[in-house]
Amino acid sequence: MSRHTRSHPRTDIAFPFRADRRGRTAHADHAAHVHDLIEQLLFTSPGERVMRPDFGCGLLDLVFAPNSPELVSTLELSVQASLQRWLGDLIDVVALDVVSDENVVRVHLSYVLRATGARTDDVFEGRAA
Repeated sequence: MSRHTRSHPRTDIAFPFRADRRGRTAHADHAAHVHDLIEQLLFTSPGERVMRPDFGCGLLDLVFAPNSPELVSTLELSVQASLQRWLGDLIDVVALDVVSDENVVRVHLSYVLRATGARTDDVFEGRAA
């Protein structure tokens, strides 16, 4: 085995960035890292990142918008497009459902990790400030 071959599972930097108990950069396994990336994408507002002004879905901006079937359908299409654009090389979306209740947005997402083929059913929750 060459010295460049990893003998341990792939790990990525954890989000939010923090130190682990040894004082080093905390890491997450690939599945947890992808979960963190999805959460960042869902709850980042377009324009919030200076170097990537078109990154994000801005779901929290719509927490207090009047709820209607048309709005939910539009949100789901927008989220689906953002997931495909920014994370399409990491995941395949199987099912997506966006629910807005009072000051909370919940995204029920089923996806397959391309790296492993593992299916994940997850709920992402964002609250308005």
